Amino acid sequence: MARVLADVTVGVHILALLYIGLGGFLAWRWPKSIFVHIFFAVWGVAVNVFPIQCPLTALEDYFRSVQGLGPLPGGFNAYYIYGTIFPQSMLPLVAAAALAILVFSYVGAYHRWRHRDGAPAHRVRQV
Repeated sequence: MARVLADVTVGVHILALLYIGLGGFLAWRWPKSIFVHIFFAVWGVAVNVFPIQCPLTALEDYFRSVQGLGPLPGGFNAYYIYGTIFPQSMLPLVAAAALAILVFSYVGAYHRWRHRDGAPAHRVRQV
């Protein structure tokens, strides 16, 4: 059972990373979701910049320990992403691209919010 729970934790972790990277685009459709995304984005940055362990990594490590396995060597990103999805040497480029995608999604969300249907008349320009 611990193996299944560890695998489910990996799946949830991957979904969380996708949400951190792409969740700003959900705000294009649901503007209030931006506040949830900001929390996740700040958390994602904090976990990678400061010596804070992600709770999902800690949970997976727990399920691995129940199986008699050690913790993930180097953490979730080092184990599953670096060298698998992209080489670690490309980390600065990937981080810059992720930041650009995040900024683009937030600018788009703001633009859509400003020009949404039903905007007050003083915000609508007459052509």
